[in-house]
Amino acid sequence: MKALILIDIQNDFLPGGALAVPAGDEIIPIVNQLQQHFDLVVATQDWHPPNHKSFASQHPAKKVFDLIKLQGLEQVLWPDHCVQGTAGAEFSEALQQQQVEAIFRKGMVPGVDSYSGFYDNGHLKSTGLTDYLRGKEVQEVYVAGLAGDYCVYFTAKDALQEGFRTILVEDACRPISPEGFEKAKADLIAKGGKIAQSTTLIS
Repeated sequence: MKALILIDIQNDFLPGGALAVPAGDEIIPIVNQLQQHFDLVVATQDWHPPNHKSFASQHPAKKVFDLIKLQGLEQVLWPDHCVQGTAGAEFSEALQQQQVEAIFRKGMVPGVDSYSGFYDNGHLKSTGLTDYLRGKEVQEVYVAGLAGDYCVYFTAKDALQEGFRTILVEDACRPISPEGFEKAKADLIAKGGKIAQSTTLIS
C-alpha cells in the first residue's frame, strides 16, 4: 500500500504568512489532484507553543535566521510561526482535506524543534506516524508540501530510516532555499530515496 504525506500546508508557510515559503501556494492544486491517486493520505501540522525556543523572539540578543545550539543541535531561529490555535497554524482553505485520514502535529515541545513528521530533531519523541503507517500496511510513502529543504526533506529522511520506500514529489514541494533543496534531494537519493514528478503519478 502507498501513502501520501502532506507536510505543513499551513497559512504561515504560504505567501503573506509569518514564514512564507516562496510560491508555496503553487503546490496546492497539485497536491489536491495527487490525493485522488492514493489509498491513504495523512498530513502533518506544525503546532508550536508561543514560547517555542526555535523562535528568535525567545532569544533577546538574537535575530531571525541566526544559528544557535538547542539541545545540542544546530538550530535556525525562526520568526514566530504556526502558534497553536492561531490562524497562521491552520491549513490553507484551498487545501482539500476530505481524504486526509489523520493529522500528526509536531513541534509542541518548547525545547526542541521538529521538522520531520516522524520525530523531533533530536529523535527524542515519536509522533506515532511510523506505527500508524505500519498499522495500515503501508510500504511506500510519497512526500509533498512545505518547505522542501526543511520539513519535507527531514520527513523523507526519517521515512527512509524507518524502512519505507520513499519518493519525494518534486513539483509538489517548494523550498526556502533552492540551493538547500538541491542538496536535500541529492542526500535523499544517496540514502535510497527517489524523486518523482506529479505528472507521472497522475497520468
